[in-house]
Amino acid sequence: MRLALIIDDYLPHSTRVGAKMFHELALELIKSGHKVTVITPAIGQALNFVEESIDNVNVWRFRSGPIKDVSKINRALNETLLSFRAWRAIKHKVKRDSFDGIIYYSPSIFFGGLVAKIKQHCLCPSYLVLRDLFPQWIVDAGMIKAGSLIERYFRFFEHYSYRQADVIGLMSEKNVEVFCQANGQRYSTEVLRNWAALTPYISRDVSSTLRHKLGLEGKILYFYGGNIGHAQDMANLMRLAKSMCDYEKAHFLFVGQGDEVELINEMAMEWQLENYTYLPSVNQDEFKAILADIDVGLFSLSAQHTAHNFPGKLLGYMLQSLPILGSVNPGNDLLELINSHNAGFITVNGNDEEFLNNAIRIYKDSELRAQLGLNAYYLLENEFAISSIAQNILEGLRRQ
Repeated sequence: MRLALIIDDYLPHSTRVGAKMFHELALELIKSGHKVTVITPAIGQALNFVEESIDNVNVWRFRSGPIKDVSKINRALNETLLSFRAWRAIKHKVKRDSFDGIIYYSPSIFFGGLVAKIKQHCLCPSYLVLRDLFPQWIVDAGMIKAGSLIERYFRFFEHYSYRQADVIGLMSEKNVEVFCQANGQRYSTEVLRNWAALTPYISRDVSSTLRHKLGLEGKILYFYGGNIGHAQDMANLMRLAKSMCDYEKAHFLFVGQGDEVELINEMAMEWQLENYTYLPSVNQDEFKAILADIDVGLFSLSAQHTAHNFPGKLLGYMLQSLPILGSVNPGNDLLELINSHNAGFITVNGNDEEFLNNAIRIYKDSELRAQLGLNAYYLLENEFAISSIAQNILEGLRRQ
């Protein structure tokens, strides 16, 4: 099949999990004999359209304004224009036989217009990989009001994007349930888990590791990597770091970017935390090297969420056979998935005492850390392998 993959962020410059996942999907599809073209914005690109190849993946980049780590107004404006700018840039390349299928990723919710244009020209089906129920989560977080003008604006584009999909893949059974409760049976949905290629990173030079550079040899590193924002409730992880101050070998390393970077650094200063380090985003190769050099994978989800997110960062933790220590919103089926497979310890956000007790259990028992990490890899292998995920998407397209 000739496939168009559409995403708002892509390699090699992106540090986000979604970009890595889509690149791995593209490589898997190519390995299976399909032709893949990734369509993605390029921030500040001088030319309206640039075509290049990355690891034999054909990439079409269209010029766009910034949509990450900028003010909310600028982001909303530039995301709204994504489909317009994309189609203006690529329309000269799209013929009747250009594509047999479209796979597009949300967030962003603003690619519905581009998908509609390609479907109109190529008469092909489309599959939406829906990872984030936006704008619902920002309503849950109190960032915008339900029924407000801005919510109605986002809802318009959200549902326009959904209407272009022949199949919508959500991360878990609970997410399918929540989605159908909100939208009825108007859309064809199925469970499509996050995915990862099963190739762990092996560090070969101890002297070049981040642990060595930061002088953290002998420490047990609790690592959080990725978006540092409202959806993650980073104060939850900072309270854990504060509570672990008396455990001299425990150190908390946070790497990433987002709206709450200033908050966590202010909390660290206020509490005079000596067991905490923050670093800005790194590229994917550096991120893999860090994952190969830590002891525990951390994550947190806001208790206010009504949707049930599966953070992509967990795949990186699983790939490196790391025990997972996390905190989720009530009802999230991620808790049962991780705990029942003994791949880590997950609690409900707000239960600080149990969260701390789990962190201490992992701290004190190196054999437990190793066994949980091994189980995490087995879970990845059985549930999140890229080969089976790619096949699921292809089957979804072929059914149309």
